[in-house]
Amino acid sequence: MNPDPSVPAPGPHRPMIPGAAPGRARAARWRERLIAAGWMVLIWNLFWGRFTLGNLVGGAAVAAVVLVFFPLPPVTLDSRLRPGPLLRFGARFVVQLIGASIHVAWIAVRPGYRPRSAIIAVRLRVRTDLNLALTAEVLSLVPGSLIVDVDRHTGLLYVHVFDVRGPEDLCRTRRRIEDVECRLVRAVGSPAEVRLLDAPAEKGTAT
Repeated sequence: MNPDPSVPAPGPHRPMIPGAAPGRARAARWRERLIAAGWMVLIWNLFWGRFTLGNLVGGAAVAAVVLVFFPLPPVTLDSRLRPGPLLRFGARFVVQLIGASIHVAWIAVRPGYRPRSAIIAVRLRVRTDLNLALTAEVLSLVPGSLIVDVDRHTGLLYVHVFDVRGPEDLCRTRRRIEDVECRLVRAVGSPAEVRLLDAPAEKGTAT
């Protein structure tokens, strides 16, 4: 007997409300798989250097094999794409890329100069796998810096720094890495991740 006549009793054609959650979860998983397949098809064509019908079909086949036989655990992304901060990040990255390239090129042709290197450990404020990967990739693309190790549990990036003349250069590099993370999170991070940027940062170590 239904205790409340205003609430319809569940039946074969009227499922319970909580039963709708698995359906939404399945739809979300399929959406994530389709997005992953699209990225794999894009990367496959970039590997071959051109977009053709054969490369598209081959990329789709490779994506299907990977998703069926090598399934990854479900990952929920709460990222938000913000065009304004993303454009500012791109412009800043281009400026840093050009400046670092000129600096490394000048050292390469400078006679008798032997640059010193160092490894600096910087703890990121947002310790998600996506932020670690994006920050590491951006830093590795800039000449003069290279990721040598990543500690996922503590959010530490170990960065090889080229042409270190003193502690000031290490401090400057640490501020640049923190600025890269900050701009990335503000461009593609979730609201919760953006709020983490206002929390006190833990200092890394340098060797």
